[in-house]
Amino acid sequence: QVQLEESGGGLVQAGGSLRLSCVVSGGTFSTYTMGWFRQAPGKEREFVAAISWSAKSTDYAHSVKGRFTISRDNAANTAYLQMNSLNPDDTAVYYCAADGTRHFPVVLVGEYDYWGQGTQVTVSS
Repeated sequence: QVQLEESGGGLVQAGGSLRLSCVVSGGTFSTYTMGWFRQAPGKEREFVAAISWSAKSTDYAHSVKGRFTISRDNAANTAYLQMNSLNPDDTAVYYCAADGTRHFPVVLVGEYDYWGQGTQVTVSS
């Protein structure tokens, strides 16, 4: 059974930074495309960033490009999302997800096979 667990969320002031982590267990992490999504209250879950299984390719939503960086450590079965220059519009529950097909990019919610429970990120103005 594949399990994903996010951590690193919290409350931060506008302009600040946070680093989210996603540890994957029970599967073959090194073969998964990993993605980060977010969902704000009253809104649909939206794509944030993705990284290919080899880490050679990344993809970002326009709204976070240049501020967020996705990375992975296959030896540690962990994906990361470094978030800089945060603003109140970034407030949401952030989810990591894994896709086992090795396709890339993978930006749709329905394309991912496994999901974490989410971690809250709140940015105050």
